[in-house]
Amino acid sequence: MARWIFEPGHSAATFAVRHMMVSQMRGQFKNVQGSIDFDPDNPAGGAAVQATIDAAEIWTGDDERDAHLRDADFLNVAAYPDIVFRSTGVRCTGEADFQVTGDLVLRGVTRPVVLATRYLGRWQCPYWDGDRDLGPTLRIGFVATTTINRHDFGVSWNAPLDRGGWVVGDEIAITLDAEAILESDMQRIAGMLQAREARADG
Repeated sequence: MARWIFEPGHSAATFAVRHMMVSQMRGQFKNVQGSIDFDPDNPAGGAAVQATIDAAEIWTGDDERDAHLRDADFLNVAAYPDIVFRSTGVRCTGEADFQVTGDLVLRGVTRPVVLATRYLGRWQCPYWDGDRDLGPTLRIGFVATTTINRHDFGVSWNAPLDRGGWVVGDEIAITLDAEAILESDMQRIAGMLQAREARADG
C-alpha cells in the first residue's frame, strides 16, 4: 500500500464552536503534518492515517483571543504542543466515503473519535519551488469531519452571561483537509532541493 505525505501548505484543520450563544467562532491550524497509507486503485482495501497539529499555530483572526486559546485555560500549548490523531480502523461506507476511527490526543488526554471522511481523488500535478517546476507529483486529497466535546479533553474554561448561558459552547466541530503527495515523489523532490543547496554552498 502506497504512503502519501501531507503537504503542510495545502493541508489544514479548521474548527467551529458556539460563541455568546448566538454565533459560531471559527479558527484554523495551518501546520498539519502527517501521512496516509492508501491505495487509490483499491479504496476499499483499507487505509491508515496519522496527523500531528502544531497547537501553537492556532489562528482565529484575533491576536488577544489566540493568546488566550494557547494558554492553560484552553490548549496549554506550553505543556502540550501537539494535537495528534492516529487511526485504529477504516471502514468503507460508499464509493468515496469512509468511516475512520482513531485516537485523538488533545491536551494530553486520549479519546476515541470517528471521522466521516471523503476521498477527493488523485491527480498528477507540478511541484513549484518559487518559479521552478520540480517535476510531476502524484497527489491525493481527503476531507474529514468530526465533533468532540471539549470537556472530554479537559478544555473546560467558560464564563456565564448576565442573562444566562455561556460564552463558549461545549461541542467543537472539526474539519481536516489533507492534500498528500506520494512518498517517493516527496523523496525525489527532497533530494533535488538538497543537491541544489549543496551546489550553492560549494
